[in-house]
Amino acid sequence: MTQLEAAKKGRITPEMEIAAKHEGLAAEEIRKKIAEGVAVIPKNINHDFKNIMAIGKGLKTKINANIGTSGDCPSIEREERKLEVALKYGTDSVMDLSTGGDLNEARLGILEKSTVMVGAVPLYAVAAKMADEDIPTHRMDGEELLKSIDEQCRQGIDYITVHCGVTKESVKRMDASDRVCGIVSRGGSILADWIRKNGKENPLYEYFDELLEIAYKYDVTLSLGDGFRPGSIADATDRPQIDELIILGELSKRAYEKNVQIIIEGPGHVPLDQIETNMKLQKSLCNDAPFYILGPLPTDIAPGYDHITSAVGGAIAASAGADFLCYVTPAEHLCLPDEDDVREGVIASKIAAHIADISKGVKGALQRDIKMSEYRKNLDWEGMFKTSVDPEKARSRFRQNMDINSCTMCGKLCAVKIDQK
Repeated sequence: MTQLEAAKKGRITPEMEIAAKHEGLAAEEIRKKIAEGVAVIPKNINHDFKNIMAIGKGLKTKINANIGTSGDCPSIEREERKLEVALKYGTDSVMDLSTGGDLNEARLGILEKSTVMVGAVPLYAVAAKMADEDIPTHRMDGEELLKSIDEQCRQGIDYITVHCGVTKESVKRMDASDRVCGIVSRGGSILADWIRKNGKENPLYEYFDELLEIAYKYDVTLSLGDGFRPGSIADATDRPQIDELIILGELSKRAYEKNVQIIIEGPGHVPLDQIETNMKLQKSLCNDAPFYILGPLPTDIAPGYDHITSAVGGAIAASAGADFLCYVTPAEHLCLPDEDDVREGVIASKIAAHIADISKGVKGALQRDIKMSEYRKNLDWEGMFKTSVDPEKARSRFRQNMDINSCTMCGKLCAVKIDQK
């Protein structure tokens, strides 16, 4: 029985109890949200981990950290170090996006060591294997793709990205569009190319019922991927993006009826003035399902600083209804992130999520800021450090004036001390 099925029947599961404790809510509130399809608990029946959380409406904004090998950087040990960093700095989820080296070993290692939910894009494993054998991805077999999905779900992946909205018709509309940047989703590009070369329907769309059976069997949450997300702010909110979103909304209803939990993925690169509109469109078209977004990035000119760009967009998006933020690191658009990039990405996304939670009135969010202000008023440095999003960095940057209890910025002209007098 899936979490959704149990919720519909009025049953509170142990996972709902754990998730409710994290939110500071009653378990019955979590059950109701899941039963309505506005929240999910990604938790594979074959994956045991400590920090079980719910994602969705009225809950704390969650963040995800992408890790994974590439063909140029296949070191599994490096990815496990990045996993440690992501967990240390408070990610709520990790996704294994490995495409190089022993993908099975990488996946199992992350599943074993992660204390949070683990996601994956099963298509990558199939495509990477074909690339290693010099077989073009348009020769991919649909049945083999479903077998690989079943295998990865059996291993314990909690949620999977599946680009089901890339269809024959939507590819035609994409090809007829005047996009600046075309298709920037790796999964979307692979499937669009497969459709063009074979003249057939996307197997993830054609065999969606079979996909639902796999997800139901292991209680895997389907994250319906945005294969046509804009990769340029000039392409945001265009016909291909919205056309795909409409398809995902239709598929989300079918999944709900089959007791499979659903997340909807979203953009992407979106100018500031369109972010709120995008969030409302998704909620309206996709039955208020949880919304998982990459960024969004409201400008395209900041390579090396896209974790900041993403935090700006993410705070606005989450305050307007997004429930799950995928981090963006300083390495975005440039290279595979290292451990420092992972730390910067996680922290930036946590800041964005917290800012949004204050705006949304999430329980406990504002109280943390008030506590920080009280510590500042009392010049309680240790209190400030422990309340901060990154205590290590705050402590390392602090330089105390040795004559009086203040930092070296103001010294004897400390505003707080003057005000206290």
